[in-house]
Amino acid sequence: MTKHNIMPIDLLVVNLYPFESTVARGADYKTCIENIDIGGPALIRAAAKNHAHVTVVVDRADYGVVLEDMRKEGGATTFALRRKLAAKAYARTAGYDASISQWFAEELEDFAPQRHLLSGTLKQTLRYGENPHQRAAFYVTGEARPGVATAEQIQGKELSYNNINDTDAAFELVAEFDPNTQLAVAIIKHANPCGVALGSSLTDAYRKALACDPVSAFGGIIALNATLDGATAEEISKLFTEVIIAPDADEDARRILAKKKNLRLLLTGALPAPTATGTTVRSVAGGYLVQDRDAGRFDQHGAALNVVTQCRPSAEQLADMRFAFTVAKHVKSNTIVYAKDGATVGIGAGQMSRVDSARIAARKAEEAAAAAGAAEAATRGSVAASDAFFPFADGLLAVIEAGATAVIQPGGSMRDDEVIAAADQAGIAMAFTGMRHFRH
Repeated sequence: MTKHNIMPIDLLVVNLYPFESTVARGADYKTCIENIDIGGPALIRAAAKNHAHVTVVVDRADYGVVLEDMRKEGGATTFALRRKLAAKAYARTAGYDASISQWFAEELEDFAPQRHLLSGTLKQTLRYGENPHQRAAFYVTGEARPGVATAEQIQGKELSYNNINDTDAAFELVAEFDPNTQLAVAIIKHANPCGVALGSSLTDAYRKALACDPVSAFGGIIALNATLDGATAEEISKLFTEVIIAPDADEDARRILAKKKNLRLLLTGALPAPTATGTTVRSVAGGYLVQDRDAGRFDQHGAALNVVTQCRPSAEQLADMRFAFTVAKHVKSNTIVYAKDGATVGIGAGQMSRVDSARIAARKAEEAAAAAGAAEAATRGSVAASDAFFPFADGLLAVIEAGATAVIQPGGSMRDDEVIAAADQAGIAMAFTGMRHFRH
């Protein structure tokens, strides 16, 4: 360099080939390969290792930061900034390689490669996590699945860790129902639904969902599977609500909700496809678990329910059974869901015993009935859904005691015969799906 009068390189700016966006737009194999950068990562890594003397920039958002530092330092940069940018540079190349590795695994249909890599981009540093003493941040992967990560926040306070988690759960639930045939509203509290309903309008669905457990709905998350209208927004605004998420909202709804300054309104533009493939990740001490997203539906291939009792369910009961089982898929296990006329009327979530879930749901239905001045709990004449099989007949007897006249469950217990016999003795209908929906 001295011999040829080449000045030392002290600033490197690299924008890598757009591999991630090329894959995202569905390009063919050859085009994706051509968009794998080779020289860029090598330059970045070399400059980052030599950050004592070289400033490396891999993000357009840092151009202004670097220019400002150079102005202050007479054309140079501080070591503190160079070190920070070096760390960011290695994260960028690591994320870039992770995207390539993931793409190859998908192309090879290799669900469990020897090394599984995760990469996300910081969307938001959160005030705290589940509790104030926990630090937290929100990262997005770039997956084009409509939801809380891709939504536009129209108004309201900054989302919290719990808001994000609960809003995701709420929107994934309502997306199970096609808005062209079933308008749906879900009210979520601590990642569990406290009311879900279908209706002739969103306002109708909201009122029915709220009636399931109006006490728990206070301070909850509300998700809708269609454009939020003014009439529904007016009804929702009567209740303290943390977040509303919907594909869209009309001008009347936006105007009404604008009066609630702290209410977060999120619009996604579309619904996530409930049967689309994908993966979920959960950390454990020393590692993490990866599994397919629960995109299963017992009737997705036109399969009929397996009615196992002498009594056969009516058309109305069958519709409620399918609805209840769909809701149960989104409730923490063990779960029992009672439903009637396209609405939940009792939800028992996350209990160690399925019997306890059945009884808790029934008790909450009794409390809701008493508060509304109703003569009896809405579980009378309802259907009941269980997310997994009844290992003994006691769980089934508990839902029958609550007033359920039809039951839907996966089946598969060693004691299925005993459970079926108990159903026949009680004169109720029961059907097996052959598909379980544990949710932890």
